[in-house]
Amino acid sequence: MLGGMHIASKLPDVGTTIFTVMSQLAARHGALNLGQGFPDFEGPPELFEAIARHLAGGRNQYAPMAGVPALREQIALKTRALYGREVDPETEVTVTSGATEALYAAFAAVLQPGDEVILLDPCYDSYAPAVELNGGRCVRIPLRLPDFAVDWQRVADAVTARTRMLLVNSPHNPAGAVLDAGDLDRLAEIVRDTRILVVSDEVYEHIVFDGARHESVLRHGELAQRSFVVSSFGKTYHCTGWKVGYCVAPAALSAEFRKVHQYLTFCTFHAAQCALADVLASIPAHYLDLPAFYQGKRDFFRAAMAGSRFELLPVPGGYFQLADYSAISDMDDLAFCEWLCARHKVAAIPLSPFYERPPGSRLVRLCFAKGEDTLAAAADRLRAV
Repeated sequence: MLGGMHIASKLPDVGTTIFTVMSQLAARHGALNLGQGFPDFEGPPELFEAIARHLAGGRNQYAPMAGVPALREQIALKTRALYGREVDPETEVTVTSGATEALYAAFAAVLQPGDEVILLDPCYDSYAPAVELNGGRCVRIPLRLPDFAVDWQRVADAVTARTRMLLVNSPHNPAGAVLDAGDLDRLAEIVRDTRILVVSDEVYEHIVFDGARHESVLRHGELAQRSFVVSSFGKTYHCTGWKVGYCVAPAALSAEFRKVHQYLTFCTFHAAQCALADVLASIPAHYLDLPAFYQGKRDFFRAAMAGSRFELLPVPGGYFQLADYSAISDMDDLAFCEWLCARHKVAAIPLSPFYERPPGSRLVRLCFAKGEDTLAAAADRLRAV
């Protein structure tokens, strides 16, 4: 109530995000924060030299609404080099204030009241609220345990005349699962000859391990024609606080996307865009070397956890380690994370907030995008649990 006036919430079931909750708990208990997914190290020095140069050079006013042309051109060049896909930087690439804004703008650009959006559970917690705020209805299909693979038959069976969008996420947050070329072919079969559009969340596109390649929707000509493909510079360049992402989509979809973007944030941090354009051109080795960089962190953390009572699930991609605590406790995952943070001073993220209907598994998510000192200290504490 506000002065006797009732406020009808548009998101009555949504509270404070679990990432904020656990980060606040970590700060309160002085815990090592392996919960929220941000690095505790900096990006390449060239990036900070470039942003200082552009800040001093006056790039402090509004950027072009669709993004700085030089950055859009570099995104197009990277897309061609990595995925063999020619995109027009003028009409098919839009720079956004983070991937979350891009995802929201994609839903807002297309959804009409009552449209259905298929989400694969568990999924990142911003998806469902963005769908619901734009009049859509979420249809949640659980991924198969224990490998979090997509059951494409269940997806196909969920399609109705109301289905408007289908969202995929690879590498997957929180599970680390990755889609292969066969998955994209199955997805294409399902949406072929329908009005269904695809939203592909690819923010961890450069973090795929063990010699595998990232199977972007942009590699698949049929899917690329009906997809919003979203990525993030924050994940690639260890600068999540800059909130710079982008969306690649066909011109007709991009035109509708930009109608929303221009009234949502209009534009994104100007100097950061210029700096990112510079480093994309000058040090492509940074993103090309990222799989090996993070695989080293994954392997270091897993080795440091040897002898613990946690069972570590495989990590094909991304920078999160799922750990099964069944041998330790029968507490639900939120209670276990609260206890772990307070008692053992390590913050983790429970998996249940990523589900519509949690399956009752005892899994927590640990972020290994941290320095080795942090990972070693956290592993010491976790082995003592």
